Amino acid sequence: MHLYYDLHIHSALSPCADDDMTPNNIVNMAKLKGLDLITVSDHNCGRNVEAASKVAEQAGILFLPGIEMTTAEEVHVLAFFEEAGAAREFGDKLYADLPDIKNKPDYFGNQLVLDEHDEVIGTLDKLLISALPYDIDASCKLIREYGGYSIPAHVNKGANSMLANLGFFPPQLSFKTIETVPGLAIENDVSRFEQIHSSDAHNLWQIAERERYLEVDEANVRTILQKLCD
Repeated sequence: MHLYYDLHIHSALSPCADDDMTPNNIVNMAKLKGLDLITVSDHNCGRNVEAASKVAEQAGILFLPGIEMTTAEEVHVLAFFEEAGAAREFGDKLYADLPDIKNKPDYFGNQLVLDEHDEVIGTLDKLLISALPYDIDASCKLIREYGGYSIPAHVNKGANSMLANLGFFPPQLSFKTIETVPGLAIENDVSRFEQIHSSDAHNLWQIAERERYLEVDEANVRTILQKLCD
């Protein structure tokens, strides 16, 4: 079975994303593009995951809950969870531990918490794109403690990636899959990893086309996590 996917989409909660990246707009665009599987993975918080999960379920699109962490080294790591509630709980832990740096909406952008009807039900004050106080080892350990799975994000980007910021893949972390950006050079040997290619969309038009798929036996979150991480 082929599942066409985009496993790295930011909602309007991320200050760097457009305000129209609402749960319904994201899901409807994914449906228009023929995607079967999506993830909403905002920076260091999961307050919009549950709303997006509900909308995706109603639309018949498989939803993999996620968050994009920023480690102390400013490395981005995708954390995936089996249930939206677990992602929300994990994200609340991250938000509580973020440094007390206030968001400046006029400069960084809004941080909108939305419900499944795209109504704004709140905003967050702390700047979500700040680095967390955990190094890469502690970050991946924390993801596992909350029942999640980690994948290094956009490893061949020139900033906020494992290769750009660390220069190597820490061997003790034993990742199965990495996220890479097509068309960008990868100087390190990545042949031992599976690779996914997602959009890292911050606006609706950046959401992936129906181009890349996961081949799985069953269309459910557990099977997808086993494919990517176990």
